[in-house]
Amino acid sequence: MRTLRAVRRTIVLVGVFIYAGTELILTRPKDRVARADWLHRFCARAIKRFGIKVDVIGKPPDKGVLISNHLSYMDIVTFAALHRCVFCSKAEIRTWPVLGWMTTMAGTVYVERGRGGSAVKAAKGMQEASAAGLPVIFFPEGTTSNGEGLLKFHSGLLAQAMASEEPIVPAFIRYHLDQDNGPDVSIADDVSYWGNRDMLAHIFKFLGLKGVRVEVRFAEKPIQFSADVLHRKVAADEARVAVARVGGIRV
Repeated sequence: MRTLRAVRRTIVLVGVFIYAGTELILTRPKDRVARADWLHRFCARAIKRFGIKVDVIGKPPDKGVLISNHLSYMDIVTFAALHRCVFCSKAEIRTWPVLGWMTTMAGTVYVERGRGGSAVKAAKGMQEASAAGLPVIFFPEGTTSNGEGLLKFHSGLLAQAMASEEPIVPAFIRYHLDQDNGPDVSIADDVSYWGNRDMLAHIFKFLGLKGVRVEVRFAEKPIQFSADVLHRKVAADEARVAVARVGGIRV
C-alpha cells in the first residue's frame, strides 16, 4: 500500500509541478512579491493535495528575518505555504530536483561559502525583500539534521541580518506521524532528510507515508541580542538558544 500511495502521489506531484510551471511561464512574475506569491500558492497547494497537516503556534512575521532549525526539504515547502517569503539558502539547493528549480524561480538568494561577494549579495537580497514587505527566511545550521538536537549556528548570514537592522524572529519546526507506517519508518530517517542520501529515493518514500503532521512554532518577539555584529559568534550562540527555547528543547 505504501508503494502504491507513493506512486499515486508522485503522479499528483508531477501534475502540481506542471500546473505551477505553466502558471509561471504564462504570468511571468516580474518582482519579488509576485514570485513569493507564486511560491506560496504552489507550496500550499502541494501540502493540501498530499494531506499533510500543519499546526501553527504563534504568528509568522510579515517582514524582517525569520530563522529556524532545519530538518528537511519540507521545511522550505512548509514555511512558503504559510506565508509569502524569500529564502536565503546555500547554493547547493539550486541542484536539488524540483526544489532547486522552484526556489530559484521564486527569487531565492543563494549563498556560496568561501566565495567573495556572496555575503554582500545576501545582505542586498535581504534589504530588497524587506523593502518589498517580505520576510526573509534562512536556516543558521547551514544544513539539515535528524532532529535529535540543534547543530552549531553559522554566523555569516546572521551577521548580515543584524547589519540590516531588521528584527530577527526565531521559529522551530518538527514533524510527527499520526498514523502507523510500519516498524521500518521513523521521523529521523524517513521524514528528516540529512546526510548523503539519495534525494529522489527519499522523496518517493516520503510520499508513501500517511499521517504526516508538521508543527511550526513562532516566537512572540524578535531576539534581543546582547552582542553586536562585531561579536557575531556570541550572537550565533544566542540565536541558537532562542530557537531551542521556541522548540522547548535544551542545547
